[in-house]
Amino acid sequence: MKPSHPNPSVALAEVVVDELVRGGVTRFTVSPGSRSAALARAAQDHPGAEVAVLIDERSAAYFAMGAGRVSGVPAAVITTSGSAVANLLPGVVEADASGVPLILLTADRPSELRNTGANQTIDQLELFGEAVRWFWEAGPAEDRPGSNAYWRASAARAVAEAQGWRGRPGPVHLNLSFREPTAPVSDDGRSRAEPFGSATEGRPDGRPWITARRAPKADLSFLEEVQRARRGVVVVGEGAEGSGVFARLAERLGWPLVAEALSGVRRPPAISSYHHLLAAFPAALKPDVALCFGKTGLSTSLAAVLSDPSVTQVVAGAPGRWADPDRAVTHMAAGSAQAVATALLDRVGEGSGAPDWLGLWREAEAACRPVIDDILDHDDLPSEPRTARDLSALSLDTLVVGSSLPIREVEMFAPTTPARVLGNRGASGIDGLVSTALGAAWARPSRVACLTGDLALLHDSNGFLVDERPSCVLVVVNNDGGGIFNFLPHARHPHFEKLFGTPHGRDFGTLAAFHQLGYRRLARASELGPAVETAMAEGGVWLVEVRTHREETERLHRRIAEETARRLTPILGR
Repeated sequence: MKPSHPNPSVALAEVVVDELVRGGVTRFTVSPGSRSAALARAAQDHPGAEVAVLIDERSAAYFAMGAGRVSGVPAAVITTSGSAVANLLPGVVEADASGVPLILLTADRPSELRNTGANQTIDQLELFGEAVRWFWEAGPAEDRPGSNAYWRASAARAVAEAQGWRGRPGPVHLNLSFREPTAPVSDDGRSRAEPFGSATEGRPDGRPWITARRAPKADLSFLEEVQRARRGVVVVGEGAEGSGVFARLAERLGWPLVAEALSGVRRPPAISSYHHLLAAFPAALKPDVALCFGKTGLSTSLAAVLSDPSVTQVVAGAPGRWADPDRAVTHMAAGSAQAVATALLDRVGEGSGAPDWLGLWREAEAACRPVIDDILDHDDLPSEPRTARDLSALSLDTLVVGSSLPIREVEMFAPTTPARVLGNRGASGIDGLVSTALGAAWARPSRVACLTGDLALLHDSNGFLVDERPSCVLVVVNNDGGGIFNFLPHARHPHFEKLFGTPHGRDFGTLAAFHQLGYRRLARASELGPAVETAMAEGGVWLVEVRTHREETERLHRRIAEETARRLTPILGR
């Protein structure tokens, strides 16, 4: 039989990559390295694979995770051995906490070189611990009759595990040991290997070796409490997938629909100003039952009301491990958010809510919303709340939002949002945001924008070092530091600016020029929409800078809170 591969290392790499592609994993991010050469070559040469090269492994992990977030299909990350693997940890932590499918292909030295002082060798076995859904140590490639089935079955399982076959989606770690040579021919003139002669064919017709699907389940053990409730709310958060079933369910029940910024369903008839309503008059709007779909908790005032022990709180489809930070959840319903909502819609009757309950919420919303907009539109000076509101109102396919202050600004001030809003809120770090946004644009090349703070953008500026950059507009709110800390008790610390404010004084125009990005700095708030539209029409990666001041943002928040409370007093204070 004619050998199908020049050596075992190339055989292992080509079989694993091919089986991943068969399972739907078509996007691979590659960071340069020697031990991973066979994997990189296999991905680049596979006709069904698309490859993006990033210098920084941490950025590569977030780039792949951005693709997985927007598509629901895992992308794969290829790294060499040693500290390159350790640099994947932040992305692994976020993918685990957020339930984002991700496959890590880490090259390693073979077992005989471990613990010998061999160069670029660390202990990579189960390096990410319980943060991954599954770990596979392939062992060095050997030309044996059963190798093909072993490799293909393991790669097929990796796809199933990453997509949540046994539970939640998340990261999977495949550690692949490669003996020299890792290229089709020896690079050093000394490493020799016999050709790999065993068969390595996959299933006929391009089918995966194993197909595993998880059947959706819908737990309705709480149905009776929902049917008895007179004052309820439907709360939709991250992971609800933007389905219209939630609005139909709320309408059927006669309850208000509370749509968080990351839900993808914030549009009429959803209540958008609930943070301000509940901050001012929590008792007047406290529900008996809250149906929470996806991961919620962006609004502190909403969280405070739902944590009341007298509120029956049902959580379904949260992407986190256990969605009960306040120890207030009554029912943790099994099944996806959409499956549970759809099953409820089929079972509940019409209009179980109190006659004036939904009307009270809508009256309060109608009074509160103009107050917010009038204050934000009072002048044409750029502000963080107005930037969040105006960017969210544009006709975008995907909006990626930073985890710190930006997502809270969207949550509090945007009446509508795009159908797809993404944020790294699993671990809520600021790292990897640029890469996540570019990865999302790579997987779904459409109208993608990102709202980021200055520190988050600086933290991941290596994310711009990708070989083929997709089109994406990053709106950076530059308040010269960490604006979120001005709202926390740290603001009273005597060394606040040095330790928490962390002013950096960097020029984003210079940064954009260095990375060969489009750049525009806004002088007036009304310039945001035209600037974003122009950038999208031109294509490529753009920075649109909005200069603000942290102290002014804090004062603006305080003024809006005071004015909305005053306007709501006649409605909710009675």
